[in-house]
Amino acid sequence: MNPTSMAPTSRIEARSGATGSMTEGAARAGLAARGVIYLLVGVLALQIAFGDGERQADRGGALAELSDKPFGSVLLWALGIGLVCMALWRLSEALFGSVGPDGRKAKKRLLAVARFLFYGFVAYSVLSFAAGSGGGGDGGSGSSDKQSRDVTAKVLEMPGGQWIVGLAGAGIVVAGVWIGARAVLRAYHDKLRLGEMSPRARRLVDITGVGGGAARGLVFATAGAFAVRAAVDYEPDKAKGLDDTLRSFADTPLGPWLLACVAAGLVLFGLFSFAMARWRRV
Repeated sequence: MNPTSMAPTSRIEARSGATGSMTEGAARAGLAARGVIYLLVGVLALQIAFGDGERQADRGGALAELSDKPFGSVLLWALGIGLVCMALWRLSEALFGSVGPDGRKAKKRLLAVARFLFYGFVAYSVLSFAAGSGGGGDGGSGSSDKQSRDVTAKVLEMPGGQWIVGLAGAGIVVAGVWIGARAVLRAYHDKLRLGEMSPRARRLVDITGVGGGAARGLVFATAGAFAVRAAVDYEPDKAKGLDDTLRSFADTPLGPWLLACVAAGLVLFGLFSFAMARWRRV
């Protein structure tokens, strides 16, 4: 065989390998950044449950909390860059497909586009906060509760606004149920390199994955239910962001203990995200 004819093939394989390594690195950095945010929000919600929370349990509160730590500015920039990596990874899945037999189907690509847009927005808000344009220390990039009310009020004023808000809320409820159900069914197993994990690591991942995913799904579904209620009653103030949604659990008959359980679940999901950063197939 002519060695010269093999050169183009070798270059293509090398380029493909380099691209794959960059995609994998971006995915793992993004999953770790997601873990940091959920971990901080969960800790803030636990503080609220036990009557010691001074900050909002949402992304803004998490960023403010992080900024108070030693080398806080560096940590914020690192978090923002990690979330940019997350968005780029999701974009690559939309363009080239994701792992698994169904990774190239239109449904998976559309889901990847939605995730790309979401994480792109989150990355922008974190980087804006890191650059000093996020506002004060209590809300960071803005209170999630105020943002939810403002957006809901604007949409309700549009033609068919009640239907738009109602359908969006119903979609969030469905997404929350879907997230929780997949977590309980351990659907994340097909994305993990299970062969590289010890039995103890698998048990720990299942504890964080099931508990964390169920709590995350419950929060999504509850926030969606509040949006549906705001649409039905035509009252934008009934829409709730992450902080108010979490605080609403303390208003149930179970009181602060339910909020503490949900908050602990969000901490577990943060830890689960770290495990995904370590063992996820990309």
